Amino acid sequence: MSVFIAIAKVSVIAAGLLLLVIQLAAYEIGYSVGRQARIRSKAQPENVGVVVGGMLGLLAFVLALTLSYSSTRFNERRQDTLVEANAIGTAWLRAQAVGSREASEVADLLERYLEAREGFVRAERDDEAIERTNQETSRLQREIWNRVTAIVRERPDPIAAALMSAVNETFDASTSERFAMETRLPSQIFWLLLGVIVLAMASLGYQFGLKGPPVRFLVLLLTLIWTAIVIDILDLATARLGAFRTDVRVYDWTRQGFSGSAQPAAGHR
Repeated sequence: MSVFIAIAKVSVIAAGLLLLVIQLAAYEIGYSVGRQARIRSKAQPENVGVVVGGMLGLLAFVLALTLSYSSTRFNERRQDTLVEANAIGTAWLRAQAVGSREASEVADLLERYLEAREGFVRAERDDEAIERTNQETSRLQREIWNRVTAIVRERPDPIAAALMSAVNETFDASTSERFAMETRLPSQIFWLLLGVIVLAMASLGYQFGLKGPPVRFLVLLLTLIWTAIVIDILDLATARLGAFRTDVRVYDWTRQGFSGSAQPAAGHR
């Protein structure tokens, strides 16, 4: 799977073409074997049709399974982004409510923290840029926590405890978001999907080889559809890969809440 991901990072079209070539090659091999079997009259097309139908049904099941998994991963990234943005906004509001100099510094750092987290989600397929945003996140977390610790030591009351709890939830949400962004489709599932596709194409080619002339145009259309589905599955399951990206508007909405600090932002508590 890592080979396909590496190719898709360079070009999703190239990954799709590679997958298309693999499927067509499997079909042509199956067709060649089926034609030879027809010439020797050693095959039973009716029995082969039952097996091919079963292979296509299994392929449909595996496609549905992987598509469901990938959609879940995509929705988790969106949900974690929303949770993180709301957590940052909540911590910022509670820092403003404390009103001390250290709390104001915490609020300022949280604004910078929001920028760093938005940059992490927006980052393209650049490992160095992602690592820089992770380092900036860790640095800001240390600075924020040091100031929050000082506030709690100076005034160990429920207000300071609420601020500490909100900041802790913010950091937890960032960890959850990072985990969701780095989670990919398990390689076992991907190779299962690819193996079933190759076997299904080879079986289909074998069946057509037994029955006569190839139907290459229709097979090409079918292969293009399967390829598009597999690419979409990889795209949904893998962050920063293609067209399916995590929406970052929630960070903008939280930033708008900062500018209107006199009124609590919607969704914050």
